[in-house]
Amino acid sequence: MKNNLFIKVFLSMFIAVAAGYWSGTDKTLFNVPLVQYYQLIGQLFLNALSLVVIPLVCASIITGTARMGNEESFGKLGAKTFGFYLSTSFLAILVGVFFTLLISPGSSQEHLMQFAATTESDKLAAMAAQSGSGTFEKISLILNKLIPSNIFAVASQGQMLGLILFSLVFGFFTSKIDPQPAKIILDFWQGIFQIMMKITRLVMKALPIGVFGLVAKVVATTGLESISSVALYSATILLGLLTYSLIVLPLLLYFLSGVNPLAHIRAMAPALFTAFSTSSSAATLPVTIDCIEKRVGISNRICSFTIPLGTSINVSGSALFQCVASLYIAQVYGVELTWMTVSFVACLALLTSIGVAGIPSACLISVVVILNTLGVPPEGLGLILAVERLLDMCRTVVNVFGNTCCAVLLARSEGEKILNLSPQPSAETG
Repeated sequence: MKNNLFIKVFLSMFIAVAAGYWSGTDKTLFNVPLVQYYQLIGQLFLNALSLVVIPLVCASIITGTARMGNEESFGKLGAKTFGFYLSTSFLAILVGVFFTLLISPGSSQEHLMQFAATTESDKLAAMAAQSGSGTFEKISLILNKLIPSNIFAVASQGQMLGLILFSLVFGFFTSKIDPQPAKIILDFWQGIFQIMMKITRLVMKALPIGVFGLVAKVVATTGLESISSVALYSATILLGLLTYSLIVLPLLLYFLSGVNPLAHIRAMAPALFTAFSTSSSAATLPVTIDCIEKRVGISNRICSFTIPLGTSINVSGSALFQCVASLYIAQVYGVELTWMTVSFVACLALLTSIGVAGIPSACLISVVVILNTLGVPPEGLGLILAVERLLDMCRTVVNVFGNTCCAVLLARSEGEKILNLSPQPSAETG
C-alpha cells in the first residue's frame, strides 16, 4: 500500500510536469485556460489540508505536553528540542555558506542589476519595513508573535508561534489541576486529535490528484526556461539543499540514532511529496504527523510535542536559502564577502529563520531584512523571483525532512526504540 502510494504520487508529478509544460498559460478547455483547472484542483487539496492544521496543532501539543506530567520532564525535552533545532539549522547555514563561497554565483553578474526591480520585490520590501529591519525590531516581532493578545485572532490568521506557546502552557497546566477535570480535558483534546488524523487520512487518498494540480500549475506559469537566467544561483541552492538532506542529515540519523536513513526517507515519502507540491510546511503538518507516528513508529508523546513546534522553529532549508540568497544578491551588487560579512549574514539567517510562517515564500521577507541590514537595495530580490517558486518547493521538503530527523534523534535520546527504522533490511518495508 505504501509503495503503491509512492508510485502514484511519482507518476502524478511526472504527468503534471508534462501537462504544465505542454499547456502553458495558453491552452484552454471549454474556453477556460487549463492552468485555472490546475489551480482549482491544487487549491482545493491545499484547503483540505489547511483545514485541519489549527485543531491538529492545538490537540497534538496539548495532549503531548499534558502527558509529560511534571516540570522536569517538560523542561528537559524542551531544552533538547530547541538544541537540536538550532544545531541542525546552523549546520544547514554552514552548508549554504560553503557552496556560496565555492561557486560564487553572484560574481561577474552585475549586468543583472537592471532586471532586479519588480513590483513584487517592492511589496516585500514594504512588508519588511513594517516589521523593522534591525535586530532588536526582529526580536521584538518574534516575541510579540510568541505572546499574542488574542489567541483566537492568531489562530484565524495561522500565526503558529503564539498558538504553539499557548498550547504548550495550556497542556502543561492541564497536568497540574485536579485529576477529574484534567482527565475530561485531556480526553476531549485526544478525541479532537484522533478525528483530525482520520480526516487527514481521508485527504491523503487524494494526494496524487492534489500533487498533479499544484505541480502542473507551477510548471505552466513559470516554465522551465526561467531557470536559465539564474542557473548558477539555482545550482548553488540545490547543491546546498541536496548535500544537507542527503549527506548531513542521514549521517546524523545513522551515527546518533542508529536508524536506517533510506528507511526513514521511504517512510516519510508522502509527507515529502506533499511538502514539495504545497510549498507549505504548515499545510503538510497533518501528513507529517501521520507518517512519523504510523510509518516511522515514534510515540505520540514525542511527535505531538516536537513536530508542530518544529514547523515554526526548525526550518533549516529556509535558513540555508536565506543565507545563500542574501550572499548572492550582495555579490551581484558588488559587496565584498569578507568573513565578517559572511558570519553576520549567517547569524541573521539563523535569527530570522525562527518563526517564519509555514506558507509559500514566507522567508523572502527575511531576505529583505538581511539585505537592508547589509545596505543592499531590496529591489535586488527581483533577481531571484523567477525561480522562487521552484526553489520554495525544494526547501520546504528539506524543512519537513529536517524536522522529522530531529524528531527521530529526540526519540532515540529519550530511549525509544524505533523498530520501523531498524538497519536490518527486513524492517525497512513495513
